[in-house]
Amino acid sequence: MNQPDDNELFNRLEAEMTADSGGEVVDLDKARSARDQSADSRPGESADPDADRTPDSGDDESEGKSAVMVDSPAPTGPGLMDRIRGARRREVIPAWAKSKPEFLNAIGWLGGYAGHSVAFHAVRVPWYSVRLAFQAPAGAAKFIGGTMRWVADAEGDPLRQVAARREDVEQYLKLSRQRDNRVKLRGILMVLGLILGPVLALVLFVLAPRWLDVLALALLTAGFGFMGAPADKPVITRAVVATEVERLTSGIVERALGALGIAEINKALGKGGEGIRFPAPITRDGPGWRADVDLPYGVTVPDILDRREKLASGLRRPLGCVWPEPVADEHAGRMMLWVGDRALNKVPPATWPLAKSGTASLFKPLPFGTDQRGRNVDLTLMYDNVLIGAMPGMGKTFALRTPLLAAALDVLTELLVWELKGTGDLEPLKKVAADYGSGADDETAAAALDSIRYVYKDLERRAKVISSLPKDKCPENKVTPALAANRSLGLHPLVLAIDECQELFSHEKFGKEAGSLCTSIIKRGRALGVILLLATQRPDKESLPPAISANVGTRYCLRVMGQTENDMILGTSTYKNGIRATSFTKSDRGIGYLVGAADEPQIVRGYYIDNPAADVICERARKARLDAGTLTGLAAGQEPERREAADPLLDDVLAVTPASEAKPWNDVTVDRLAELRPEKYGAWAEMEPADKARQLTAALKPYGVATGQVARRVKGKTVNRTGFERVHIATAITERDRKRDAG
Repeated sequence: MNQPDDNELFNRLEAEMTADSGGEVVDLDKARSARDQSADSRPGESADPDADRTPDSGDDESEGKSAVMVDSPAPTGPGLMDRIRGARRREVIPAWAKSKPEFLNAIGWLGGYAGHSVAFHAVRVPWYSVRLAFQAPAGAAKFIGGTMRWVADAEGDPLRQVAARREDVEQYLKLSRQRDNRVKLRGILMVLGLILGPVLALVLFVLAPRWLDVLALALLTAGFGFMGAPADKPVITRAVVATEVERLTSGIVERALGALGIAEINKALGKGGEGIRFPAPITRDGPGWRADVDLPYGVTVPDILDRREKLASGLRRPLGCVWPEPVADEHAGRMMLWVGDRALNKVPPATWPLAKSGTASLFKPLPFGTDQRGRNVDLTLMYDNVLIGAMPGMGKTFALRTPLLAAALDVLTELLVWELKGTGDLEPLKKVAADYGSGADDETAAAALDSIRYVYKDLERRAKVISSLPKDKCPENKVTPALAANRSLGLHPLVLAIDECQELFSHEKFGKEAGSLCTSIIKRGRALGVILLLATQRPDKESLPPAISANVGTRYCLRVMGQTENDMILGTSTYKNGIRATSFTKSDRGIGYLVGAADEPQIVRGYYIDNPAADVICERARKARLDAGTLTGLAAGQEPERREAADPLLDDVLAVTPASEAKPWNDVTVDRLAELRPEKYGAWAEMEPADKARQLTAALKPYGVATGQVARRVKGKTVNRTGFERVHIATAITERDRKRDAG
């Protein structure tokens, strides 16, 4: 094997070393000057040192240019005035103190608390007295023993023993002299007490009135009784037991977020991660704790809402206590986490502030419910419309009842109330309503449509009245409190409420017209003092026209099952933005999301007002309207004007006659009608066949439908009976509807 020559190897190494020795001595002062000039380049020059280079230029940084820092070393931000102007000012007076209903509610709660405590202890006074009497001897023994230890200066004995053990003669003698002086003085005081005490007791027993003797004995017994009570068994028990919950800390919040299984959160909490940031301290907020959290990059509040149950498990709190919410004015990763002491569905419902007394005005905020913190949530009906949706049994009708009762307490308001379920849930309002109906039949639906037509027609009248007013009386071209109070103008608030509105909007005969008219009322009625309240348990495009749900300003959604229903009630993309009524459980009855009443969506628990309570409120509202002279319509004994209800005979005949049967017999048709509507046609079916034929002939005659002999082959024989042509029934229905629409 050939080895390279040693001289050749040496020459090669020397050449390589020479090629690598391209270093040069750098003048630091010149380098600093060049760097400063680059940083302070003229406005026309590029800040990038490589901006003017060409790919083949071969220039390098050693020619007097250096890189410019992209991130400034000093933090920059808004100036002092911008920070002051952008700061959020906290209220000088709390909101509950400025709101009369909330203030009265707070005063009432304090009074109830004090009354409960007094009653609780008053009932237990005899038991307290017995316990104190039995514990008085032990208390007297403790008092005597404590007095003797005080006289003997027993508290200083440990110090004297320590000085003796240390053989500190000087300190021991000093403590002994101090003890002798104390014992001498205290012994004299005890002797005086033993002499004067019995004398004073005897004088009190002989000279004082009997009640004073009893009081002194009771006080002495009570004092000794309290002294003799064990430390772990107090004599007086608590009338109210406070809820003890774990304090919310940043560590607990991080633990709960880490249990959600979100990769970015786990990465932030892991080794080397940035952790979870809290832009504000965790504070007490009402009956719970509030934590503002900046989630890790890429994590949004809807991601947390999807895992609310896991979050509650991580916090070790019931699901009804944990309420994460997005913050509207912040980035998508800012979350406000409120953790209550008790589950919202376990807190006793608050009393409606207007339940016992008071009046209302639709131009002012009206109490609608309470939030998680127990604060009142108001709803302003004037210049707005309300849509309420929920699954059956989740409190939809109760939520509708609250604004209707508030409207009833406004003596200027005209109420039109329709309950299309037929159970009479809104029947107390019949005492004050100008028009009312309850039922799931076609007649009630037709009457409700007539009421909608009345409101739609009144829009035109109101618009003409407003346009005719001088500008100084109506500067904003809308109804004001002063205009509403002027009865001659007829601009009072007009409230149309339809519960189970899906029954009307999905009606095959009335639905299309009702949806079209309600859409116009929603769009035009705001400035004209017309308010539409709708409630539905089937929020889909067939039962709730999209034009209606898209134009309602205030929406309240209780528990629903899917994203589609959620967005139909609360608005498009609300589910995507984290506002999800699907997160409510079966036990969250009466709790929902309220959107449109404030700048941000609110979780609201409606007031619980049952039918008996509503009946009392409506009696008060009726009396107020009688005194003001504003009771009208059905409540005043006046029958509302209705269009003549269409006789369903033609529609029923067409329904029971198959399309394949061009010429049916009358008696067969009567039997079919009796099966369809036994309450209406049952008596016809009991007639003889010939009478059945004559009855149907007479019923069809007013509609211009002629009958005649219809021949058929039955078992090989031709049979003639009275019958009609099906096409004539369809023609009569078309003509009837045309005349009704023209009218």
